[in-house]
Amino acid sequence: MRLAIIGGGGFRVPLIYRALCSGAFAGLVHDVRLYDADPSRAAAVARVARDLPLPHDSQPPRLTVSDRLEDALAGADVVFVAIRPGGASGRVLDERVAIAEGLLGQETVGAGGLSYALRSVPEMLSVAEAIVAVCPDAWVINFTNPAGIITEALQPLLGERVIGICDSASGLVRRASLAAGVPLPPGVLTGVDYVGLNHLGWLRALDYDGDDLLPALLADPARLASFEEGRVFGPQFLHMLGALPNEYLFYYYFHAEARRSVAAAAETRGESLVRQQEGLYPELLVTDTPFAVWEAARRFREEGYLAEARTEEESRDEADLAGGGYEQVALTVMRALVRDEAAELILNIRNGHTISQLPAGAVVEIPARVTGRGVEALPVGTPTPHQLGLMAQVKGVEQDVIAAVVQGDRSLARRAFALHPLIDSAHTAQRLLRGYEKAFPGLRDLWR
Repeated sequence: MRLAIIGGGGFRVPLIYRALCSGAFAGLVHDVRLYDADPSRAAAVARVARDLPLPHDSQPPRLTVSDRLEDALAGADVVFVAIRPGGASGRVLDERVAIAEGLLGQETVGAGGLSYALRSVPEMLSVAEAIVAVCPDAWVINFTNPAGIITEALQPLLGERVIGICDSASGLVRRASLAAGVPLPPGVLTGVDYVGLNHLGWLRALDYDGDDLLPALLADPARLASFEEGRVFGPQFLHMLGALPNEYLFYYYFHAEARRSVAAAAETRGESLVRQQEGLYPELLVTDTPFAVWEAARRFREEGYLAEARTEEESRDEADLAGGGYEQVALTVMRALVRDEAAELILNIRNGHTISQLPAGAVVEIPARVTGRGVEALPVGTPTPHQLGLMAQVKGVEQDVIAAVVQGDRSLARRAFALHPLIDSAHTAQRLLRGYEKAFPGLRDLWR
């Protein structure tokens, strides 16, 4: 089986390759092809992959770096797509334009996420067109952020053969079930009620043997303190909420604190990554120890993830620093699709009739069952008015962003900024859009 990774110079690609070499996913893929708009990045990542410390009995898939997108896609059974238009420096501008307006500067949430989407949707539509032309029967697993918006934008071209993934919801369920004393096996969501959009969702039930263990967990400060979301939101707030929010809801529920923390930092998360990457990829091309160099950089990145939600004394759990998020979700989905080995995961998929209050064509983040026939949504409970209200408002913004790109309509982009719950004024929205057009002149080419 052949796997094409578009965005093959991405920092986390070695994690995917390592998982394919040994363990549960060994032998699943025989040929991996990397393609990146920057060929030197793909070459650097390939050096890391070939230097991975592996068990002596492992059988690494063949690894090829392709210079052309079409060559990477040729004969692909599955395509992973994880691109970042504008690179890490583009992320800095996403953050800084928002901060200059007194807003949250974050990669996928709020103004920065909308700017990121306006750049990503056009390029991802081009990738999708190439997939349709070269390997129309391939399954497409989307990593590109903002994952929910991108997956929804691709569905008119790729239909239900595109699936969006994110590890934050799956990580929440894993951590919560462990804290509740009933760790779920990988690929099983029995008794899990999770509903939301990408980076905006809630775990509302953990049913085990007919008993919902979530209320007891929410009432136990010691157990809540044992995992990240419990510490980020705090026991009093979680008990009041009656659910466990996705970690990204920190930016909504503690918006003022997050905004102040991000604005007061000496550098943004994007600036930190740019500083790291300026020397990293060139070093990976020449060092005799590419894996060791990459692994040190990976640990540094993981330690800084969502730092604004933690105090200076707090650090991430070792299990979260070890990796195993995105790649485990993506490869579990791939195995279920190509081997017809059923698995249950929280994925970004077409809503259909699952959440009746949202459009059928909307992409939502919910539990799903994956088999060789594709993806089927699992039942979820009706969202509460609070949950539905926030989901509906953000989904309307997401759909405006997609329509703005597809229709070339600047007024829809302006409306998306104006109606986002983390943007405080229509006047601010106007200035934001002008600021992003100045930072990214190519955006003006979208408008007809």
